[in-house]
Amino acid sequence: MSTFVLNLQSSRLFERIENVESFVGEDASGSFGLRAHHERFMTAMVFGLARYRCPGEPWQYLALPGALAYFLNNELFINTRRYIRDSDYNRISEALTEQLLKEEETLTGLKQNLRRLEEAMLTRLLEIERGR
Repeated sequence: MSTFVLNLQSSRLFERIENVESFVGEDASGSFGLRAHHERFMTAMVFGLARYRCPGEPWQYLALPGALAYFLNNELFINTRRYIRDSDYNRISEALTEQLLKEEETLTGLKQNLRRLEEAMLTRLLEIERGR
C-alpha cells in the first residue's frame, strides 16, 4: 500500500512521521480523510481529535486546538499552536478535555480583555478629540 509523510508542527515541537497510510481529521464542513497521492489540499481544522495510522499499527490520535492542514507532494503538514499525540483514545480524550480546553478558555479571556482595551482606547481618543 502507498504511504505518505506526516509533518506535525507546533510552536514547540516538530515531528516527521514516515509511512502513514491514512489520516482522518475534521474541519468546519465535517470529517475528511486523506491517503497517499491525494491532490493538493488545504483546510482549517477545528478543535478536537484527529487520527492517523501506519501500516500494521494501531491508530494514533492527535488532540488539536485547531490547525492548518496542507497536503502537497505526498506530504501532509499539520500546523498548530499545540498538539498532544497518543495511541490510547481514552487518555487523549481526557487530555483534550483537561489541557486544551483550559488553553482555549485562557485565549478567549485574553481576546475579551483586548476587546475591552480597544474600546477604552477609542473612548479616550473620542474624549480627547472633543476636548479640542
